[in-house]
Amino acid sequence: MVVMLQTGFSTAVNAKIIGSGSEVMVLAHGFGGNQSLWDKILPKLTHHYRVLLFDWTFAGSIKDPNLFDPHKYSSYSGFAEDLIRILDELGLTSTIFLGHSMSGLIGCVAYTKRPDLFQRLVLLCSSPRYINTEGYEGGFEKSDIDQIIASIESNYQNWATHFPSLVVDEADPVSVSRFQKCLHEMRPEVALPLAKTVFGVDERDILEKVDIPCTIVQTKTDIVVPASVAVFMQNKIKGCCTVQVINTDGHFPHLTAHLELLQVLGTVLGF
Repeated sequence: MVVMLQTGFSTAVNAKIIGSGSEVMVLAHGFGGNQSLWDKILPKLTHHYRVLLFDWTFAGSIKDPNLFDPHKYSSYSGFAEDLIRILDELGLTSTIFLGHSMSGLIGCVAYTKRPDLFQRLVLLCSSPRYINTEGYEGGFEKSDIDQIIASIESNYQNWATHFPSLVVDEADPVSVSRFQKCLHEMRPEVALPLAKTVFGVDERDILEKVDIPCTIVQTKTDIVVPASVAVFMQNKIKGCCTVQVINTDGHFPHLTAHLELLQVLGTVLGF
């Protein structure tokens, strides 16, 4: 069953509900992606849940170019407001939220604003901060992030061609190409402020305000999110929090190891 939604903002961000079940699962894609990147795990999930899909306003699949406001999205709070707006428009509460990468932390921020909307968070390859600082290993030096931003600013299409092979398991070239296509569809004037927000974020303090069950899902090797980040997050989150490691490389297990990811989700969520 596919329910196409005709409600304001939800329509503008291509929201739809697929599947059947008493509970709702929300799938929120990460930087540079769109909802199509969930395609491999969607058939299984729709047997057990009503699954809400949508595109963040930065996605190339968004028809209205004016939806992305760099000032609004200079922090994750703007994205959290969008998520809350979608759930409110659709009358959804007590959802299971699965957020990839940046979306994991957006889910955490949204929970602190509206706890009634969530019953569990699944944080897939997520990080509250990418830059190393004293006592914290985020995975990147400030100079590394500055170089990424400079590359996006000087020649976005060139950066979008080469970045996917660093973050998607190169053993799966089809998946590398899928993410590459998404990045190329994102407008450079959107990509630059978005990258500044995502790679400069520091949401470590929000974790202590998360007091519902959480599952952190990592791959064994992720250049974007080192294993130390998962340990840090688990220690900070107040709710019951477990870490599940999938035996694959890269930042996109829903593309490159979807069966293993589904097995983890089935074990954690009981389907």
